[in-house]
Amino acid sequence: MANLHTVEKIGGTSMSRFGELMDNILIGKRSGAELYNRIFVVSAYGGITNLLLEDKKTGAPGIYGLFAAGNNDWELKLAETRNRMIEYNRSFESLGLDQSIADNFVNERMDGIRDSLRNILKLRTYGHFRPEDYLPATREFLSAVGEAHSAFNAVEILRKHNVNAIFIDLSGWKENESETIEENIIRHLKGLNFAECMPIVTGYVKCADGIMNRFDRGYSEITFSKLAVVTQACEGIIHKEFHLSTGDPKLMGADRVRTIGHTNFDIADQLADMAMEAIHPKASKEMERNGISIRVKNAFDPEHPGTLISSDYVSPTPRIDMICGRNDIVGIEIFDSGMVGQSGYDHRITEILAKHKISYIAKNTNANTITHYVSEKNASLKACLEELEATFSQTAHIHQRKVAIIGVIGSNMKIPGFLAKAATALSNANINVLALDQCMRQVNMQFIIERDDFQQAQIALHRKLVENID
Repeated sequence: MANLHTVEKIGGTSMSRFGELMDNILIGKRSGAELYNRIFVVSAYGGITNLLLEDKKTGAPGIYGLFAAGNNDWELKLAETRNRMIEYNRSFESLGLDQSIADNFVNERMDGIRDSLRNILKLRTYGHFRPEDYLPATREFLSAVGEAHSAFNAVEILRKHNVNAIFIDLSGWKENESETIEENIIRHLKGLNFAECMPIVTGYVKCADGIMNRFDRGYSEITFSKLAVVTQACEGIIHKEFHLSTGDPKLMGADRVRTIGHTNFDIADQLADMAMEAIHPKASKEMERNGISIRVKNAFDPEHPGTLISSDYVSPTPRIDMICGRNDIVGIEIFDSGMVGQSGYDHRITEILAKHKISYIAKNTNANTITHYVSEKNASLKACLEELEATFSQTAHIHQRKVAIIGVIGSNMKIPGFLAKAATALSNANINVLALDQCMRQVNMQFIIERDDFQQAQIALHRKLVENID
């Protein structure tokens, strides 16, 4: 039996607007017992993890990136990051955050990180430490400080507002335990009565094999999932800065999209493949297996029920859940006139993709051609392409093409006509379909198009399939 509490995740952009969070989610109209039976997992404030590691969008190095490259400017970046964290402290002074306590927390952690990195560099000069020996651990403890900062501040502020908030620091600061994620969570929550307190939990969890090593920047949603399963929550709630809608409201127009009220975990996975993560796919699996539904809500529209993701839901009437896409795709096309009838030809290609840890988003085949569509953001893509050339160029022609993929996704699209309507909408918008992909389960149609048509294709498909405008 599930307990009465929820586990709720708050992202970094929302944490940066903490006053609004208190008004909308954390406190709002609640008082007394109504405040509790809620565990919150928090991310670092907006932009902090980029400074600690590297910019997620541009790849510009942060402290870790500079340190790993042997660039001595990492200390300047550390000072910049410290200053930014203290700027965040100042922004919450009006909410009651004690500036001396908050600054001392930042300085203790950042001084400790600076000294640790200096010591690593000193040890490295003796020649017995290779980068692969210390860089993974360096990335881990740099990641941890962002969530610790935001969680600590949240607790300090909430206590000033008479909320019994508890700082749950899973980041492993100065702890020598070697545990699993679950063991760390259980140890820190032991003895807490969720009906009488509000645990504020760091999105980063120290574990024996490294949560960054396993999940990289998606780790906070893994923590959210593990907490929900370990504590047997009745529901998991993810607070975002937007509703999960049928399309991008900035592109389609806010008045043209509708919120997806209910969908299933399969559709959530399809969205993740299109870089529209409702939740990290690896995080959702355990919750799905344990029968814990996930609700995605707009942090700044608290009265709206949001989108419920459950295991067995299928829309009672045919509909499109979302039009979305990716314009960071490269099509790797291998043409070989000797391919026809050969068994295992594609296996040779996917072995090389797997070796370089590259997964594909879509695939097309015919008698002599196999095309895999992959993200151009894969760091190992260049090496992978070089190995494909070396392996197949004697008999095959290998061609790369930068493209975009548009996904038409829905839990119930198993009726004649959806594909025809979609193709007609693109044709009427003068958009050429380079390739298309659809499995027999019919929950996702993928159209491969020119990148220049990326936005217009989404608008055309949304008008036709969601808004029913001819």
